Amino acid sequence: INAEYMGQVKSAARLFQQLCYNNREALMAGIIVAGWDPKHGGTVYSVPIGGALIECPFTIGGSGSSFIYGWCDKNWKEGMNKEEALSFVRTAISHAMARDGSSGGCIRAVVVSAEGLEDSTIPWNNAPYSLEKDLNFKVLSEPTAAISVQAY
Repeated sequence: INAEYMGQVKSAARLFQQLCYNNREALMAGIIVAGWDPKHGGTVYSVPIGGALIECPFTIGGSGSSFIYGWCDKNWKEGMNKEEALSFVRTAISHAMARDGSSGGCIRAVVVSAEGLEDSTIPWNNAPYSLEKDLNFKVLSEPTAAISVQAY
């Protein structure tokens, strides 16, 4: 490793891929590798369980991700600026927090760019989405009239 040379994100992703593939019988984790390098700019890689290496425009992981795949597919836009991307990430995570009991506490986001790292934290009570704020969910969660069943 040369501390004076900025490596490529793909090289780091490939190291994780090899580690996961070579230990596929012992590891049960998906890995997300994302970053910025002078050659390729911002890139994102997913290393799913089993050790494949997939470059993608975005990826999600963790227990809450199963609740938000459709939301992310619908709302992802190529070429978002920083504020749009942060809004996308924060809203996606808040949707996951609303549905998954193991996700939550706060939303931590890190912007990785040529200028460096910029991190932010939003506490759970300031999340952009919650079931308590969702008017559609309130309607669905109200008690409904009793349903009668007749035997024939």
